[in-house]
Amino acid sequence: MTHTENTSRSTATPATDDPRRHLMKAIALAGRTVAAVGPEQFDGPTPCTEFTVRRLTGHLVAVLRRIALAGRGGDVTTLPTVDDDLADTAWREAWDAAVREVEEAWADPSILGRTLILPFGNLPGAAAAAVWTSEFTVHTWDMATATGQLPDWDPEVVAVSYAAMRRGLPAGPRDGAPFGAAVDVDPDAPAIDRLVAWCGRKP
Repeated sequence: MTHTENTSRSTATPATDDPRRHLMKAIALAGRTVAAVGPEQFDGPTPCTEFTVRRLTGHLVAVLRRIALAGRGGDVTTLPTVDDDLADTAWREAWDAAVREVEEAWADPSILGRTLILPFGNLPGAAAAAVWTSEFTVHTWDMATATGQLPDWDPEVVAVSYAAMRRGLPAGPRDGAPFGAAVDVDPDAPAIDRLVAWCGRKP
């Protein structure tokens, strides 16, 4: 099985509106985007100013591990937010292993109604999946923008991400949140541009 196939697959077959489906599609697109990064690009900056391309890759692997731990009923704050120990050639194996952990931990549909322990509060699994879908989607945009890629955005996934961020982020001051102020964009701008602008990026 190729890396691309592995990042795209899911052991579960959730219904079309199942939040796990959106999450796994967002994760798969992130995996394909990181896979297309050239070795010379890992030290470059990203629109998420706290991360280089390398550190953003390590962050996404860490988030995958947190999602898996949450699915097993654990406290995700016990895990780091960035895996800084990944070599540039080692992230693929770590990514694929973490994706398998997520698939296994989230295979039971009952997780969508369970309360999960998250850094920003406790949420039902369905709501947590939407938040993580938005995190992967926005960071995929960060990665793609930093490395000159044009991902094939899934309209459903972007819509779910935008709705989650509109619910979770205030329009006004965002003191203490890891997001800048919302950026004005044309109401008719592409959905991905409206999403990242709401999260403080300049599309």
